[in-house]
Amino acid sequence: MNRASSSRLSELPQRVESNRMSMVYATPQSKQSFGKLNIPKPQSVTSERRTSFFGSRTSGTGVARNSAFGGTEKMKDPRPLHDKAYVQQCIRQLCEFLSEKGFSGSMSVKSLQSPSTKEFLKIFEFIYCLLDPTFQMPTSKVEEEVPRILKDLGYPFVLSKSSMYSVGAPHTWPQVLGAVVWLIDTVKVFCCMSDQDLLFADFSDGSTEIEDGVEFNKLFLDYTAETYNKFMQGADTFDEEDADYLAKLKRLYNVDEGLLASMEEKYRILSDEVERLEKESQTDRLMVKRTEKVKLQTDLQKLQSYRSNLESFKANLENKASGLAEELEASGLQVETLKQEESRLQHILSTQKFTPADIERINWEKRELQQTINSLSKSLEQAEQHMWNEEIALAKAKETAEVKLAEYHKLARKLKLIPVSAENACGHDFEIRTSTEYGPSTVVQCRTQIQQLLRKLITDVDEECSRLTDMKLSLEESIEQVNSNISDKANDLKQLREQIRRLDEQLEQDMQDIAHEEQKWSAEMESVETHRKLLEKKVTLGYDESVEQLKAAQQQYHLVLQETNEERRTVVNNLASVLTTAANHLSIVEKFLEDQHKRVDRVYAEAFREDEVDIQKMKDIMESFIAK
Repeated sequence: MNRASSSRLSELPQRVESNRMSMVYATPQSKQSFGKLNIPKPQSVTSERRTSFFGSRTSGTGVARNSAFGGTEKMKDPRPLHDKAYVQQCIRQLCEFLSEKGFSGSMSVKSLQSPSTKEFLKIFEFIYCLLDPTFQMPTSKVEEEVPRILKDLGYPFVLSKSSMYSVGAPHTWPQVLGAVVWLIDTVKVFCCMSDQDLLFADFSDGSTEIEDGVEFNKLFLDYTAETYNKFMQGADTFDEEDADYLAKLKRLYNVDEGLLASMEEKYRILSDEVERLEKESQTDRLMVKRTEKVKLQTDLQKLQSYRSNLESFKANLENKASGLAEELEASGLQVETLKQEESRLQHILSTQKFTPADIERINWEKRELQQTINSLSKSLEQAEQHMWNEEIALAKAKETAEVKLAEYHKLARKLKLIPVSAENACGHDFEIRTSTEYGPSTVVQCRTQIQQLLRKLITDVDEECSRLTDMKLSLEESIEQVNSNISDKANDLKQLREQIRRLDEQLEQDMQDIAHEEQKWSAEMESVETHRKLLEKKVTLGYDESVEQLKAAQQQYHLVLQETNEERRTVVNNLASVLTTAANHLSIVEKFLEDQHKRVDRVYAEAFREDEVDIQKMKDIMESFIAK
């Protein structure tokens, strides 16, 4: 496409303000001819559009076609604004820019870590004055003015009003800093473009600039005009144009293909190495082995404590068994003594004579002794049975306590409360160790200590819930911002319809002007015919001179008629192309707004569901904590 005939129908904005007129609609500057039409030059459809001169050039079937009226879309910021290293780099860049441009205030890297709202407004006013020296920061509603100015400049990301209330907050300052760095880049490009007084290489004075000069601009504008012409004709891919443009750039910069190939191979090798190192860092084998070692040491300590408990229990049982053996031995000695007494008494009975009263008394004493022996035997059996029952009850109580302690430790590990180095332990020891020396006071003390730590943990969880609630509120504010963008698009659509109506009226007025000019030309033709007849009557006075004047008048008439027809056809074609472009763009914008509205609704629904699920999970965790 010829650069002289592109007529600024491209969607790319002017990078340098210029008063040069397009040669398509320019009227030839010649002497006033006979009956010359005066047709006004139509205005470019991009004259009322405010766009950013950072828009990227994209092509492909997956991108919606933006006509000359343009549109913005909320998209995710690809910059790592939450990376501390990147934030520090941006702060250093801002500090260097302010010192380079002569900022009057005292600024340092330390003060820019968390600036106040007043300091931010002074910095923003200073930077924006480099673009518009007449700008003055308003005294009221600055939280609305700053996002509006960034949006008018074409900042592609949404900056909420709430972020202006607390600029230096840790969750707000990275986004605001990203917008300020973007504004700095805008100022740099504006200053660079302002230094270039020429746009095309055809009017250059022999300059040899390449990167920022006229040669590069000529190649870029030729490529843009050619691709946009095919784009408006319905093409979606520009492989040939891209290859041609790349070849011209390589010739312009003297690119070495071999060096490029070697650099690409080196970049691929380095990328593979970085990816491998990232995978190894994500799966740290040393950390896994250390974790396994800690678990095994914990299990070993538990086994050792359990073994010591079994040994102490065994020692207690042996002590009790030795006591029972001593009691049994004493009982055996007592039985032996009773047998000897019985044999002695039996001997006495056999050797002596007893009266019936003595025999009855002896029998009674025998029965009394037998009853005493029976009662003692029963008491011994009951004591042994009671001791056995007590041992069984003690073993069951220990097993129950160990089961509950194991459940407590399992739940604590699941909640990352033990060991002391766990994520949620915060340096506190939630583990309960078994010992035979624990008494009621020790258990109460341990329970009180753990309950206090758990109450503190519940308080921290409540604070985290409040933080998530604040995050949800910020998301709702973002949704409100998206809705406001949709309303702005609706207003832009109304303005486009109004412009189409104005173009229809202008077309009708131009048709009427053309009809009026045709009537004027017919009247002039009649006057010329009358003049010819008069010349025929005076042929005797100057026949040759009259014939020459007639020929000259006819040539001038045909020339004017040809110019009139050419200008009329140019005007009709231009108006038809403008109306077709406006109608196509209107349908594209309506479809784009519908897709955008559906996408925003879907994103809002997904975010709302995720927030509800997270809140429900936090409630379940809180209920389980309270229940435990």
